[in-house]
Amino acid sequence: MFGPVFAREAATSPRRPRHYMQRGVYLTAVLVLMCTAWLLLTGAQLIRNVGDMARFGAILFQILAPIQLALFTFLAAFGAASGVSQEKDKRTLLLLLLTRMRNHELVLGKMFASSLNVLVMLAASFPVFLSITLFGGVSANQVVSVFAVTLSTVVAAGSLGVLIAFWREKTFQTLALTAVVLLMWLGIWEAVQLNLFGAELLGVKSQTLAAAFSPIRAIHAAARPELNPTWLVSQASLTYLICSLAGAAALNVVSIVFVRVWNPSREVRPGQASEDGESSIWSVENQEIEPEIKQESGVAASAPSGGDSEGQRAGHVDARVRTASSDSRRVWDNPILWREVCTWAYGRKVLIIRFVYLLLFAMVAAALMFAGSDPDMASGLSSIVPQSAQPLAPFLLVSLVIVNALAVTSITNERDGQALDLLLVTDLSPREFVFGKLFGVFWVTKEMIILPILLCAALWWQDRISGENFLLLVGGLITMNGFAAMLGVHCGMTYANSRTSIGTSLGTLFFLFLGVVTLLAMMISFSGSFQTQLTPFLAFIVGGSVGLYAALGSRNPSQAILLAALTLPIATFYSITSFLLDHMMAVFLVTVGTYGFTIAAMLMPAIGEFDIAMGRTKTAEEE
Repeated sequence: MFGPVFAREAATSPRRPRHYMQRGVYLTAVLVLMCTAWLLLTGAQLIRNVGDMARFGAILFQILAPIQLALFTFLAAFGAASGVSQEKDKRTLLLLLLTRMRNHELVLGKMFASSLNVLVMLAASFPVFLSITLFGGVSANQVVSVFAVTLSTVVAAGSLGVLIAFWREKTFQTLALTAVVLLMWLGIWEAVQLNLFGAELLGVKSQTLAAAFSPIRAIHAAARPELNPTWLVSQASLTYLICSLAGAAALNVVSIVFVRVWNPSREVRPGQASEDGESSIWSVENQEIEPEIKQESGVAASAPSGGDSEGQRAGHVDARVRTASSDSRRVWDNPILWREVCTWAYGRKVLIIRFVYLLLFAMVAAALMFAGSDPDMASGLSSIVPQSAQPLAPFLLVSLVIVNALAVTSITNERDGQALDLLLVTDLSPREFVFGKLFGVFWVTKEMIILPILLCAALWWQDRISGENFLLLVGGLITMNGFAAMLGVHCGMTYANSRTSIGTSLGTLFFLFLGVVTLLAMMISFSGSFQTQLTPFLAFIVGGSVGLYAALGSRNPSQAILLAALTLPIATFYSITSFLLDHMMAVFLVTVGTYGFTIAAMLMPAIGEFDIAMGRTKTAEEE
C-alpha cells in the first residue's frame, strides 16, 4: 500500500536475524525493569494489602510509558533520517528518482520502511504492558491511550526525519537538525505548560495546549489513573492523537511536493554551481582560474593552418600556459585537520544548524532565568533532577548528540564518497588521520561545547550552584564531549555500513543517557537505602555491559574495551547513588576516570592497530 520501497523492506526484514533480536532484547529489557522494580519495592517496604500492589502497578506504568516513548521517538526519527541520508550518500536515491515511482510512494515508503522495526517492537510490547494491569492501579484504557500516543509520536517523528533528510544533502546536517527540532518541539510546549506565555493562549488553558501538542505531557495524561475507565481513549490522548497525526500528514505532504525539487541537489546536477562556491570558511575565494593562452617560441596560440604541424602542436590544449589570478592557499602538515578547519567540509548550510542551535540556546537560557525567578514553577516538574538541571539536561544531551553525529559522519561520508580508500593509500599516518578528525570535530562543533559551559557559568554567577560544583560540571562536560567524539570516530572506523555505524554510535550515546534516567526514576520512585540497591540492579548492570561490549568491541575485540564495558555500567550506578547522596566529588572522579579510560581504550587501537580498526587487515582468528 506504500509502494515498492516499503514492500521490499517488509519482505526482507523477516529474513534478517536482527529483526527478531531487536524484539527479543527490548521485551527482555522491559521484563528485567519490571522485575527490578519489584525487587526494589519488596526490599524497601512490606506489601500489606491490595492497595500497595495497585500503587506499585501505577508507579511502574508511569515510569515505563515515558521511557518507551523516548526510545521509540529516537529510533523512528533518526532511523528515518539515516535511511534517506544513506541513499543520498551512496547515490542510489538518483536511481529511485529515475524509476516510475510516484512521490508519495517514495516518501511514505521510506518513512514506513524505516519505522517498520519500531512498529513491530511497539506491537510486541503491548501484551507486556497489558500484564501490568494484573497488579492493579492501571486500566486497559490507560494502556490503549499510552500506545495510541506512542504510535502517533512515532509516525510524526519518522515524518520529520524523512522531511529533513530529503531537504538536506549532508548526513550531519540531517541528524543535527533532527535532534535540534525534536528538542525545540518539546521545549516550546514545556514553556507553554509552565505558563511562560501566560495562563491562557487564545482562550485555551496552557496545560490543555501542552497536552494537545507535547508528547511528554500527553503520555503523562494518558498514564494517569482514572476513576471510571472505558475502552475509549481519554480526551487528552484523543486530542494529541489528532494533532500529531495532522502534523505528520502536513510534513509528509511537504516532502511529497518538494522531493523532486530538492533532489537531486545542485551538488550532483551537472552544469550548475556547487553550493560550496566559497570553499574556505575564512572567506578566501576559491575562484576558478582563468586560463591565458600565451605565445611560446614566437608561435601564435590561435588555431594554425592545417599544414603546419608545429603550429598545430602549439595550439593544442597541452601547450597552453595557465597563470593563477590569486595565490594558492597553503595546506597544513595535517591535511585532514586543514580540510576540517579551513574548508566547508560539511557544506555551507551547516550555518543553518548553528543558527537553530543558537535559537535553542536562547530558549534554554530564558527557561533557566524564568525558572530561577519563580520558585513555584518547579511544582509541575519531576523531582528526579534539580530544578536548575531540568531545562539544561536535554540541551546537554542534544549537544552531545550533535558532536557524536559529526564524528561518525566524518568517517562515513568519506567511505560512501569513495574517498576513504584514497586517503588510506597516501602517506598519512594513523595519528594524523585520527587526531585530524577529532580536532576537526571539536572545531566545527565549538558552539555545542562552549555554550553549555556558558550556561553552567551563568548558574554559578547567579549562586545557584557552588564554585566547586561548577568546576566539577565543566570537567565532566569536557570528558563527555571527548567520549562522544571518540565514540563516533570509533564506530565510523569499525563498521563498514554507514547506517550501522550511525545507529550504533548514536544509539550507544542515547541508551547511556536513557539508562541513567531510568535508574534515577526507579531509585526515586521506590526509595530505600541506596547502598542496598545494588542487588536488584545487577541484571540491569550486566545487560548494559553486554550491550556496550557488543556495540564497541564485537567487531574488533580488545581487552581494554572489554574492561571498559564491564566497568562503565557499575561506575554509572555508583555515580547515580553518589549523586543522590550529594557526594559530588565522587561522581566527578568516577565519571572522569571511567569515561576517560574508555576514550583511551577506543583511541589506542585506532592509532596502534589502524589497519585492523579500519578492516583492511584481519587477525589470524578471522582468517
